Amino acid sequence: MKIRVVKTASNAKAVQVVRYQQNRRKVLHHVGSAHSEEDLKDLMILAEEWIKDYSQQLSIFPDESPNRLLHLNHSTFMGVKYRYFYQQTSTILDKIGLDTLPALLRDLAIIRIFEPASKLRSLELLNQYFGINHNRKTFYKIAPKCIEVKETIEQKVVDFAKANYAFSYDLLFYDVTTLYFESFQEDELRKNGFSKDNKSQQPQILIALMVSKEGFPIAYEIFAGNTFEGHTIIPVIKNLIKKNGVKDFTVVADAAMISTENVQQLTQNNINYIVGARLGNIAAKLLDTIDKKISREDGRSIRIETDNSYLICSYSSVRYRKDLYEMNKQIEKAKQVIEQPSKSKKLKFTQSKGEQIMLNDALIEKTRKLLGIKGYYTNLNESKADNATVIKRYHELYRIEQAFRISKSDLQTRPIFHYKEQPIKLHILICFIALVVSKHIELRTGISIRKFVDESKKIVDGEILNKITNKTVTINAEPNQKMKDITSKLFTPH
Repeated sequence: MKIRVVKTASNAKAVQVVRYQQNRRKVLHHVGSAHSEEDLKDLMILAEEWIKDYSQQLSIFPDESPNRLLHLNHSTFMGVKYRYFYQQTSTILDKIGLDTLPALLRDLAIIRIFEPASKLRSLELLNQYFGINHNRKTFYKIAPKCIEVKETIEQKVVDFAKANYAFSYDLLFYDVTTLYFESFQEDELRKNGFSKDNKSQQPQILIALMVSKEGFPIAYEIFAGNTFEGHTIIPVIKNLIKKNGVKDFTVVADAAMISTENVQQLTQNNINYIVGARLGNIAAKLLDTIDKKISREDGRSIRIETDNSYLICSYSSVRYRKDLYEMNKQIEKAKQVIEQPSKSKKLKFTQSKGEQIMLNDALIEKTRKLLGIKGYYTNLNESKADNATVIKRYHELYRIEQAFRISKSDLQTRPIFHYKEQPIKLHILICFIALVVSKHIELRTGISIRKFVDESKKIVDGEILNKITNKTVTINAEPNQKMKDITSKLFTPH
C-alpha cells in the first residue's frame, strides 16, 4: 500500500491510500482533501495510521512522535471510563480468593460498591462506567449456581480474615437486621414482622450477620421476616462450629439475643458468650444485691454469680445523667396523663386501680436504683476475661452496627425489589461480597468506602474515536499522589 497525492478540480490536494496490482492502481481509501500544506501534513499522518490499522502490521521503524498515533483534528471525544476503580476492586476480590467466581457475580458486587442500582440498571452501568457487557439473561441463568457457592465464598472470606486480620472464633460479634421489600404481599420467606426500618406494613426478611472484632464480615444467614431474632443465634452459631470444626468460640451479642433457653443451649454446647443484660427485668432480690454492692463511681464494676452465668454491672456518671433525664421526662408525661385522664394512655410509670390512674412508685424506685448502671451477662470466669475485658468486648459490638450501616446506606441493600427466592438470595450474596470488599478497604486505608469511591472517580480513562480508522483509542490517566498513597496502604502486607 502506498500514499498517493493528486490534484483535484478545485486545486486541492487529495490524499489516497492505493495499491498497485498487475500494473493497475486500486484506491483502497480516500483520506481527504487538503487546501493548505498544514492540512496536507495532517492527512498524510492519518493515511499512515489507516495503513497500519488496515494491514495489522507494525512498522519496523519507531514513530518519530507520539502525536502520530492520534490526531485530534480528526478525533472525537467519546467519554470516560472508571477502569482504575474496577482494577483495584478486582484485585481485592482476587486476593480474597474469589477469582474463580462467575464474572457476572464479581462485576455485580463491584458496581454495587460504585453505584448501587437494580440488577437491570447495574448491567447498563457496568457498560457505561467500565466498558463491560453482560447479557441480562445470564443473571437469571447463573442465579442457582451462584447461590450454591455461598459456603465456598464464606470459607474464602474466613481464610482471608485469618491471614489479614488474625481472625479467630474465640471472639465473634453477632447481630440481626431486617430488610424490607417494595411490596405488600407475603410469601414463605417474605413475612411481616418487627421491622428495624419502621416498615412494619411491608414484608421483610431477617438477616443475621457475623463480624470479627475489627468489624470484618465473616458469614451471614437469611431467615423469614417474622422470625424472632432471639431464635436465630443458636442455629447459626452451631452451624458455624460444625462447618469449621471450632473448639474455642465466644460470641458477643445484643441483649435481645439472650433468654434462659438460649443461655442453657450456649452452655450445653460449650459456647462462650457476652451479651447485654436487661436489668429492668431482673428479680427484686438480684436488684437489691446490685444496689448494695455497686460503687457509684465512674469505671467501677461488680461481678455477681447467677444460676446460669455471671452478671457484670458497671456505673457511668454520663449514663446516670442520661438515664435521670429520661426518667424525669417519663414521670412528667405520666403526671400529665393522671391530671387529664380523658387523654390517658398507658405510659411506663403509670398503673391502673379500677378506674383510677396513678404513678407506679415501685417501678420509679426500681428505675432510680438502676440509674447509670449497665449490665452484661457472660459465662467466662474472671481468669478468662475480667470485668473490664467483658465490658470492652461488648462495647465493640458497635462494629457490627457499622457494617449494617455500610450495607444499608452505601450499598443500598434495601429496599429489595425481587420477588422470587433465588434472586433474593443472590441479591444478598452480592451485597455480602460488596460489604467484604468495602470493609477491607475501610480497615486498610482508614477512609470510608464512599470517600474511596469519590477519590477513585478522579482517575478516569478518556476514550477518543479516530474518525479515519473508526477505532477507539483509550488514554489512561495516572493516579494522583493521594490515590497512590491510599492504594499503597490497600495492598501493602499488614
